[in-house]
Amino acid sequence: MATFKDFRNHVKPNWCPGCGDFSVQAAIQRAAANVGLEPQDLAVVSGIGCSGRISGYINSYGFHGIHGRSLPIAQGVKMGNRELTVIASGGDGDGFAIGMGHTIHAIRRNIDITYIVMDNQIYGLTKGQTSPRSEFGFKTKSTPEGSVESAISIMEMALTAGATFVAQSFSSDLKELTALIEQGIEHKGFSLINVFSPCVTYNKVNTYDWFKENLTSLGDIEGYDPSNRMVAMQTLMQNNGLVKGLIYQDKEKQSYQELAHGYSEEPLAKVDLKISEDTFNELVVEFM
Repeated sequence: MATFKDFRNHVKPNWCPGCGDFSVQAAIQRAAANVGLEPQDLAVVSGIGCSGRISGYINSYGFHGIHGRSLPIAQGVKMGNRELTVIASGGDGDGFAIGMGHTIHAIRRNIDITYIVMDNQIYGLTKGQTSPRSEFGFKTKSTPEGSVESAISIMEMALTAGATFVAQSFSSDLKELTALIEQGIEHKGFSLINVFSPCVTYNKVNTYDWFKENLTSLGDIEGYDPSNRMVAMQTLMQNNGLVKGLIYQDKEKQSYQELAHGYSEEPLAKVDLKISEDTFNELVVEFM
């Protein structure tokens, strides 16, 4: 049986010392081992940005896609081989700016993959511009007088789009983050896990200390019920989205794979797709 060490490779991450993405990587490796996966059972697909490097740092199948396109690639991988556990990953710019259209439609499609977003409220790889998650008034080199745009409320958006698994965590809470990724993997449908992953180089506002002071743990809210969508939405709005834990889960809605007509139980990746020469010639005649 694999341990989290089996999901390590010999590629040394080149993230800045203290980056929250180190903890996200460790949580994915631990969660994969804890749910009983082997490295060949897992595919990690990432986009562009500092977080996009994560697919190369985990001993599994990996694919480093283009900006904002980790989700369509990950969905294609899952449809091609339903036996694989598929994790898509990226940053808040990758998933909530150029990739937002894919995020919305992956949510409503409810395909059985897990999407982990490393949310640092800034563009780190390009040296510190505002992202869709930067708050109004946020100052950067490109917005020296403060951003005049409002931050997108991504967790509320996920609920209104019909997400069946919505969770949020903090990279310094490795135990909770690992547990949420385990739950996301085991959930039959699309799982969105937003992780506050501080950028220690370019974001001097949303720091580790800032999150520790401002985040509310859903486990501390007496009687909180993650199966109640209305309560989830109200709780998010009351706390300006700054909560951590399992926000909402719908265990009843069927996944895309369960609803797709003619979707074979045998993975497409294992099907013999060869055709005879006679069949090939017949197809050529038909379509010429």
